[in-house]
Amino acid sequence: MARRPSARAAKHAQRARPPVTNPCAPGQSGGQYQPLTPSQVRRIYAESLRILDEIGMADVPPVLLEKALDYGAKLNDGGRLCYPPAMVEKVIAGACKQFTFYGRDPKHDIEVGGDKVYFGTGGAAVQTLDLHSGQYRPSTLTDLHDFTRLVDQLPNVAWFTRCCVATDVPDLYELDINTAYALLKGTTKPVATSFTLPEHVAPIVEMFDMAMGGKGKFAQRPFCKAHISPVISPLKYGEDAVMVALECMKYGVPMSNIVAGMTGATSPAPLAGTLALTLAETIAALIMVNVFEPGYPMIFSNWPLVIDLRTGAFRGGGGEMALLNAASAQLSNSLGLPSGCGSSMTDAKAPDAQMGMEKALSALACGLAGGNMVYESSGMMASLLGASFEAFVMDDEMLSHVHRTIRGIEVTDEDLGFESIKAAVAGSGHFIDATETMMSMERDYYYPKLASREEPIVWQESGSLDHWDRAKVKAQQLLQHQPSYLDPEIDLEIRQNFPILLT
Repeated sequence: MARRPSARAAKHAQRARPPVTNPCAPGQSGGQYQPLTPSQVRRIYAESLRILDEIGMADVPPVLLEKALDYGAKLNDGGRLCYPPAMVEKVIAGACKQFTFYGRDPKHDIEVGGDKVYFGTGGAAVQTLDLHSGQYRPSTLTDLHDFTRLVDQLPNVAWFTRCCVATDVPDLYELDINTAYALLKGTTKPVATSFTLPEHVAPIVEMFDMAMGGKGKFAQRPFCKAHISPVISPLKYGEDAVMVALECMKYGVPMSNIVAGMTGATSPAPLAGTLALTLAETIAALIMVNVFEPGYPMIFSNWPLVIDLRTGAFRGGGGEMALLNAASAQLSNSLGLPSGCGSSMTDAKAPDAQMGMEKALSALACGLAGGNMVYESSGMMASLLGASFEAFVMDDEMLSHVHRTIRGIEVTDEDLGFESIKAAVAGSGHFIDATETMMSMERDYYYPKLASREEPIVWQESGSLDHWDRAKVKAQQLLQHQPSYLDPEIDLEIRQNFPILLT
């Protein structure tokens, strides 16, 4: 005869259940951390206006030059295209302030703008940390599909940008097509990709239309945005990227126009100078879009980056990266624009203590500063040269803690608990059995599943696994997920019309 569970066991079981409501859901309201004072924000913005007005942009494609001059721009004596402050402020006033970044499944839709914070991916890693050997090797198309399937199950990664380059696909057209196809196969979250050439946009949108059920369907719910870098620091347009952007606009593809000046290399070494220059350059990207179509959905993605001034190499971790990108989010938000910033670009090669320190520092700073879309926030390693399955799993849990911190502390009469304090003092002397304790347990506390919280003896008896070991096991479990997000007939049609290489 089975024994009835004891009251103690029942209590333990109750407390082991997951919270009824997620205490650290994505989309928390940021803006609590402001590394710049209001006067510093105004001064940096004024300097960016001065840069655009007096120095201006070089290498302007003719199609943009004509439009910008008609809109109020001017050419200076050196032939550089300059934007007067009145023109800049007119563009900002008419620019998109908020838009929906759709998932193929509506439950994944994101409202971009305002004060909501979401974390996602970025990067173009050419190496993958092999899940089995623990060694780096060239990234493949299969890796990209595997990363997509993994992220499909990670609740804090709100959208998936292709995080690695399929180095086994040398043809540029086939690379862009198969990258987009891997995203379609692996997730219904919002996704993002890059287009190597403008002529690759139309066929990929055609493939997206097929996946959505017919011509024009993608434009009704654009679930994929383009990552474009139309400005080359310092203060030059990149014609190829500009033309890709214009082609994306024809088909309603939202854009993240990314500016990534590097301190001491392509932007000034003093942090304030980098912020002024990269803000000016990101405004130049905004102008590029809005002179053609005011209000077009664009994420204002100012990602100031850092180099090690001793060696000249890019460095993704450290306090300067956290500070610069938090300040960037603050500047973008001060203009009321949908903001994008970068975090978690660790220099660590392994999912170790250095990785955890560097990633958590910048993710927390950007989240608290209120970056609407925080890129690179999971999975990336080795100064963006590598991507890791274990790191994705670790970072997803780290981001729960970040969301919980951003959420802050609610202060109400109930939360202050005067009556509960009075009852405990007069009675049991503790709060373990208080009604408020159970309510708070469900509402206010996050309980990690990956991090170890056992006593040492329990940890030893369980195999003494470290964080990397546990993440490896979890990633292998998650990769058993084999979603079927494409109808077989649609999948066959896509394969008949495009050079799909993924088996």
